Amino acid sequence: MNYRSTRSNETVTAEEALLKGLAADGGLYVPEQLPDPFLDADVLKAMSYEELAAFVLHHFLTDITLKDLSKLTHDAYTGTFDTSEIVPVKTLSESFSMAEMFHGRTCAFKDLALSLFPHLLVYAKKKLGDGKETLILTATSGDTGKAALEGFKDVPGVHIMVFYPSHGVSPLQKDQMQKQLGENVKVLGIEGNFDDAQSALKNIFVSDLRDEALEKGVLFSSANSINIGRLLPQVVYYVWIWLSLLRSGSIGSRESFNVVVPTGNFGNILAAWIAKKIGTPIGQMICASNENKVLADFFETGEYNINREFHLTESPSMDILISSNFERFLYYMTGSSDEVLKDMTELRENGVYRVPEEERKKVSGEMIGGWADSDTMRKAISDVYEKYDYLMDPHTAVAYAVYDNLRRSGKVTRHTHTVIISTAHPYKFPGAVSEALGIAAEENPYDTLRSIKKYTGIPIPSQLGELENRKKRFTDVINPENIKESIQEVVDEIVK
Repeated sequence: MNYRSTRSNETVTAEEALLKGLAADGGLYVPEQLPDPFLDADVLKAMSYEELAAFVLHHFLTDITLKDLSKLTHDAYTGTFDTSEIVPVKTLSESFSMAEMFHGRTCAFKDLALSLFPHLLVYAKKKLGDGKETLILTATSGDTGKAALEGFKDVPGVHIMVFYPSHGVSPLQKDQMQKQLGENVKVLGIEGNFDDAQSALKNIFVSDLRDEALEKGVLFSSANSINIGRLLPQVVYYVWIWLSLLRSGSIGSRESFNVVVPTGNFGNILAAWIAKKIGTPIGQMICASNENKVLADFFETGEYNINREFHLTESPSMDILISSNFERFLYYMTGSSDEVLKDMTELRENGVYRVPEEERKKVSGEMIGGWADSDTMRKAISDVYEKYDYLMDPHTAVAYAVYDNLRRSGKVTRHTHTVIISTAHPYKFPGAVSEALGIAAEENPYDTLRSIKKYTGIPIPSQLGELENRKKRFTDVINPENIKESIQEVVDEIVK
């Protein structure tokens, strides 16, 4: 299977798409055509997570043998998660379950893809005989950066730079990045938001610097979900959720289930949409937003408008106005790279685009949106803990609040089981969680963690607790206009 750009007829192999990350025209790579439905629960239900990952991905990465993929998934998912299930699905009531995606090395759902992606990238480099050094350029709203840093730490022939909004992440997220280990890593804060970093990096991928670096033997790639190596592994866990619900008896063999996904860059919910297209019986797909509700507004009106106030919230991975993966969704909805290019040009030039009414109806038939503000998010944390003895992080709480509101208003099918995607461990956000529980926040966030642990009895994950006494390595903060210069400096260091 080959991959093509969302903005032109540029076509590459899967290995080339993995290495390049972003198309030369600035578009995102998508499979030329999605596989026909191929999932059979009777065949799949006895598989482990790593076996399922190899089976599903083999239908997308057809140039990689199933044997090789099985080795890659085994290496990725063995010893890197604190539960053998990888993604436990915990049913809290007849109505809904939580799919926990925070049991990896960085306590966030990005670990599911970024444990595997480095293995895929190294495989692609070897298969293509690519002797170049690879520089991974990644913008993060908090979780992607740490997961990418951990995944690519000390991988031979690969270097990684991460840019994060200095004032837009939680104290623990910042510690995770500033205290990152590894000789091939570089982390920089920016005076701006995630959109500033992501836009700057997208420009780098279509700039002269990319060509100049390539001439020097350095290939730029990305670990954001704009890279198919990040996106495709996310499809796997929706298939796993279905099988888990079947095994637990939460749904029957002929029943579907809904998913509610806290959404920032749109990759996580796009993966759910792809999973549905290949045969996962997903019913409603609900895109949950915080105060930065550009997606919720789009699903309601058909207009994508970033000309609005940007909110810094306690669910920072959703503090995004330009959701890159939405471009892939538009491509599949319109079936036209010309239409996507027109929309993306309008967004770049005017900050807004509108899809025709016919297309809006088609989009709204695929998924619906909703949003919750910070007060509602904190109340959701408190209510769910009190009623179900279950502690959510702010992103998951936004998703639950949106689900609860839509259910009460009759917009969620009442007799269809719903799965809320729990994207991060609550202890990554001690300030918001302690406030929601009525616990006094301490000046030292690790003291706050200890207070939450005392109150709830939930252990502090070692990968968070051990940060407290680790030395900060990366404390520099730059302006977004200096990103290109900082990348040039790292390229020069690589080729010394």
